Order: sequence, then C-alpha cells, then structure tokens
Amino acid sequence: RSSCFSSTITSIAARAIAARLDELRAGPSDLAICGGACGGDILFAEACLARDVKLQIHIQFEEPEFLSASVSFAGVQWAERYDQLKAHPNTVLLVQPDELGPLPRGGDPYERNNLWQLYTAISHGPEQVRLISLWDGETGDGPGGTKHMVQTVEQHAGRVYILDTHSLW
Repeated sequence: RSSCFSSTITSIAARAIAARLDELRAGPSDLAICGGACGGDILFAEACLARDVKLQIHIQFEEPEFLSASVSFAGVQWAERYDQLKAHPNTVLLVQPDELGPLPRGGDPYERNNLWQLYTAISHGPEQVRLISLWDGETGDGPGGTKHMVQTVEQHAGRVYILDTHSLW
C-alpha cells in the first residue's frame, strides 16, 4: 500500500519529513506510530528515531506476510532499513492479529491498521495527535490507504500535515 521511491525522491521525502518533525519539535517525550511499510513509513520512523522519539510500528499481518506485501518487494535496502528500525531500542513492533485478534469477516486489514494507529494515538491525548502524511492527494489507494487515514484523523482528532508529493518532486 505504500509506494517506494528512487534514491533522489527518497532523499527529498526524508528531508521534508525531517523538516516537519523539527517544526513540531519532536523529541524524547513524544510517541510516533506508523505502519512500517517501505517509503514514507520507514522514512518517518527513521527520522523519529534520529530525534530519540519512542516508536511503535503497527503491522497488519504476521511479519513474513507483512514484509512480502509491504517492504521486501521494493528491494533488499528497504528490508534492511525495516530490520534496523525493528532492532532499535526505542522501537516496539506490534502485530495486528496478535494484539487485536483475527480480522473480522469482511474487514479490511489496512483500514483496521489505520484505525488501530489512530486510536492508539488518541489514547495518549487527542490534543496531541499529529499526522504527517507524504501524499499526492490522489484517491486511488483504496480502503485503509492514505486518504482514509487523513480523513479519519481530520474527523476524530489532531492535526494533519500533508507533504504534497506533487510539489516536493
């Protein structure tokens, strides 16, 4: 569900994410939550850990299936970056089926993961929820995609900061 980028685009995206985190003064008293997929999720997580932010990675499938669907397909470099994130002492990996039980019939694992991330963030104080979204504004990512997360955060809590990929590259 996440797109992964060329090295030039990766650098641009990483700088934009880092700049937004700096503007928000992210630091050791904060908690970052992401889905751990290649591209924006991993870049966000790396930038948070560089600022000593505590990190929770919420994945929607058991790890081998998640890695195949959301990380490894994009190349070994993304899998290595994911492994480094997971090994960091500030990181907690949470697996949806282990934490929430089996996916209900008819449920979408990506949408459920978005809601799980949001509700976890809200439980730490709705006034503190910030979503940094590296997004092109398109609606083609389906249920549980970026549009769903942006709309859900806007409806329930927090502030949304969209890093528009059309203007970044």
